[in-house]
Amino acid sequence: MPDAQEGLFAAVDALLEEAVGRLPPPGERVRLREAGSLTQAQVAKALRVRRETVADWEAARKEPRPPKRAAYIRLLEGLAARHPVPEPTAAPTPPPAPEAHLAPSAAPSPPSSPPVKPAPRGKAPRGRTPERVAPKRPAPVPADADPRFGNGPLGVLDGDGSLYCVGGLVLDCPATTLPALVEWTLAEAKLGAPRLHKSGKDSDPLIVLTAGAVELLGLPATLEDRRGLRLPEDHKVVKQLTKAHWKLTRRGFGPWARIYRPADGGRRRCVQLAVLPWGALDARSWGDTGQLPPAEVAAVLGTYATRVLTPRGSTAVCGLELMSALRPPTRAVRDETTGTWVSGPLPGSLTEPVDPAPPEAPMEHPVVAALYPRFHERTPEQALDEEAYDWFRPLTDEECTGGYTHAVGIDVNMAFAAAANRLNVGLGPATHVRAPAFDPKLPGSWLVDLSHLDLDPRLPSPFTPRGDRPEGPGWYSTSTVAYALELGARVRPVEAYVRHEHGAYLDPWYARLRDAYLETMADLGVTTGMSDEEFLAAMAHHKDADPGRAAVLSAVKSTVKGGIGKLRERPQSARHTYGEGWPALQRPTWSPHIRAELIGKARTNMHRKMTKLASVGLYPVAVLSDCAVYVSRGPSPLDFLPYTPEGKPLPGGFRLGVNPGMVKHEGTQDFLWLASMIEDEQLNPARHIKGTDAVADGE
Repeated sequence: MPDAQEGLFAAVDALLEEAVGRLPPPGERVRLREAGSLTQAQVAKALRVRRETVADWEAARKEPRPPKRAAYIRLLEGLAARHPVPEPTAAPTPPPAPEAHLAPSAAPSPPSSPPVKPAPRGKAPRGRTPERVAPKRPAPVPADADPRFGNGPLGVLDGDGSLYCVGGLVLDCPATTLPALVEWTLAEAKLGAPRLHKSGKDSDPLIVLTAGAVELLGLPATLEDRRGLRLPEDHKVVKQLTKAHWKLTRRGFGPWARIYRPADGGRRRCVQLAVLPWGALDARSWGDTGQLPPAEVAAVLGTYATRVLTPRGSTAVCGLELMSALRPPTRAVRDETTGTWVSGPLPGSLTEPVDPAPPEAPMEHPVVAALYPRFHERTPEQALDEEAYDWFRPLTDEECTGGYTHAVGIDVNMAFAAAANRLNVGLGPATHVRAPAFDPKLPGSWLVDLSHLDLDPRLPSPFTPRGDRPEGPGWYSTSTVAYALELGARVRPVEAYVRHEHGAYLDPWYARLRDAYLETMADLGVTTGMSDEEFLAAMAHHKDADPGRAAVLSAVKSTVKGGIGKLRERPQSARHTYGEGWPALQRPTWSPHIRAELIGKARTNMHRKMTKLASVGLYPVAVLSDCAVYVSRGPSPLDFLPYTPEGKPLPGGFRLGVNPGMVKHEGTQDFLWLASMIEDEQLNPARHIKGTDAVADGE
């Protein structure tokens, strides 16, 4: 009886949920969201679903289910109350022809328009025709926009004083010196972006300087110091800043310069500059963005700032800064003794710099210099070597005589970002233990012998970057040792450095970059839910759809790889002395063990999928990082990827699609090219499968 009654109650609850309201037609759902100046991503974040789910609701491909349904209906009803369907209006009566003899006071007045920010001066910016100038009327500002940053996160300053902002807005900047530009930006420009975490900091306004702006402000057209990439301290502009009591960070005035005064009453006073003629936007990450007109530069950087964060340096710097922006090292806590608010560590974050374990540290680090002479080559028993794959093998007789005509490369989308999802990493100092029992839930570095595991030679070993079988004990991250257990290895660590404080530190970082990637791919016409044929067709031309969005896509992908690389940043100065520290070591995010854990996870994920294809007789001939090359009887991935009798991709194998962890077509070459690359040139075909050098291209 109680069970029957609970079933009745559940049915009644479902009816009540349904009675909350009815969903409007699909087109109306889109109209209401757009009328409220909301993006699908904003709605998804509020309702705690993915952006693709909101897109499915709006297209009526899926219907929201409780409890999301009631919340979604509440949102639409609220938007409908603010933005009712406009009443149809009669066709306007054509105005009478203007009278040539009317006095100026009697001339028809222009229609009223919403107030806009000051327009640029009448002349067109130098080097461009007037029609390339951005429109003067700004795009609608979302209702929930922070009024402090009403003009967006950044502006691009041109030589005529026009400051191009996101949404087509153009401001008139009166400043002709750098101190005046900084003062005006902080006092009047209303630029910046709100913090990504309640305990974080708001993003400082970014001013991007074109070649014309560089000339206007008295800066040199090029940097003479190509090694240090900074202005000399006696340059007149640096002296102007010093005289006006502005400061520069330790990296000085270079392509990315930060100008600030100490915070006043908790209010930051800081402006970030990006100098385009000095190479602020690396072409490997941003394509030709630095050569675009100012309005288009603002559109590209503004999209990146909205989806990732306001640029603060190279994409590698942005990748690392994003980690701290989403998980700040400290938060405000109340001192129980004094009752005042003080800074305290934020649980789940990297809160302070810690020394790496000796096998995790690069050779220049003080902990390594204390153990080995300068030019000592560390062995696998002395150093952790978790790096991405660079492997290829000779072709087999069956591959040479089996009628194969092509070599086809497939590439895992956002492979390292996908590996960061739900990855358990160490957050504190390492503890050294002898002969420990292996714990797959405990992040760390383990000295263990995995050479006894006998694997198919047609597959790379999952334990070494070169794909060679280990010859004895070596250091491995927890991810790699856990995969060895999965393959049936006997795991008996000799010693380990483990981190008892740990957590999924990279989860919000992964989620934000995943959403930025998927939203940008959707802009380029590649969406989830496509058939394999539709996906391949869309991917073949997606970068041609919108060069600006393609530049954003490139920057998002570079942010992932660059940010991971920054976790183990080595000395950048040519004057560094072996065995001494360097500035990067003072960051809580200098964490080589996290980089090792993540790369080990990405490499073993790759091996797991290749092993699944090997179970049906398909073996890669080459692997480079997240790209695998297979022989094929046709030029498309569809010609060799295995499918079930029901037409579904082989479970656990490579699957075509746009989501992180799925694969795309990387490139195709003919079989004779493959044989020559392997046998004659002894080069990794995966590096050149696109027809270019993937490493040189920043892949």
